[in-house]
Amino acid sequence: MARWEPNARLRLVQAAIDLFCEQGYDSTTVAQIAERAGLTKTTFFRHFPDKREVLFAGQEEHRRLLAEGVAAAPADATPLGAVTAGLDALTASFTPEQREFAPRLATVVAGHGELRERLAFKELDLAAALADALRERGVPDPAASLAADLGIRAFSAAWGQWITPANSRSFPALAHRHLAELHRAATTLT
Repeated sequence: MARWEPNARLRLVQAAIDLFCEQGYDSTTVAQIAERAGLTKTTFFRHFPDKREVLFAGQEEHRRLLAEGVAAAPADATPLGAVTAGLDALTASFTPEQREFAPRLATVVAGHGELRERLAFKELDLAAALADALRERGVPDPAASLAADLGIRAFSAAWGQWITPANSRSFPALAHRHLAELHRAATTLT
């Protein structure tokens, strides 16, 4: 591939996942990822601070989409209604290309403790962003934090199902279903 071709970020992600699957996370270097993508190490570091973060691309974008979705929810939306709007904004942003390589991404992350830890931090960060957006709407704690936690649990469960090759449902529909299941489960705790 020529270095000037578009989508350098996506090409780097795909190259990294390919290499991590072929030779392992620890054995793969940034130089190898850049070369596989047809780019330079300098280009890699323009997009990512290190090889770990290539797998978690888009964190700031995900935070922004969640917050914007919550802010755009109708004024009379319940906290979970606002969370649903945030999840809709986020899940609608995922592309068919991401779904295509996501099972391999999940395998790489599952096989490496450092990456599982990074995923857990990412989920905590997204829950914090969601809770902040709910507080901006006037939702007090602990309701804001609890609704945000349910939202991110629903997001994670939906993502796991969405990337399954046999799945035919949309990511937003899966997120709605998982959030509704979690809400029902929470109401049985009394």
